[in-house]
Amino acid sequence: MALLQTVIRTEDNRVFYDMPETSPCTDCGACCRHFRVSFYQGELDSFSGGLVPAAMTTPVTPFLVCMQGTEYGKGRCIALQPNNRCAIYENRPSPCREFAVYMEDGSLNPKCLELRARDGIGQPEPPLKAA
Repeated sequence: MALLQTVIRTEDNRVFYDMPETSPCTDCGACCRHFRVSFYQGELDSFSGGLVPAAMTTPVTPFLVCMQGTEYGKGRCIALQPNNRCAIYENRPSPCREFAVYMEDGSLNPKCLELRARDGIGQPEPPLKAA
């Protein structure tokens, strides 16, 4: 079975996920049009070690920012391209890295399925299990 999701454990015990070039996320973008993507400002490229382009964010509090377009939820993230791919995938913020498409048992995330249905995006073709 092909690799469907890469699990990355960070030094501070967080879990991030990377998707291969072809995955249920390919050409979807439903989560990028639904969630407010807010995170600690230290992730911005204007801070040492930060990667997220500061020019693509809006301040939320003195310490938090969010991706432009997601300020109120149910918006469109500024990084979501017309082909529904992330323009800053390699530099995306932690909430995007922490959203698992596959659950621990290998099934698709129920929230992913709900958002796909809401947006009229078809359900992914099998296999529906993570490697």
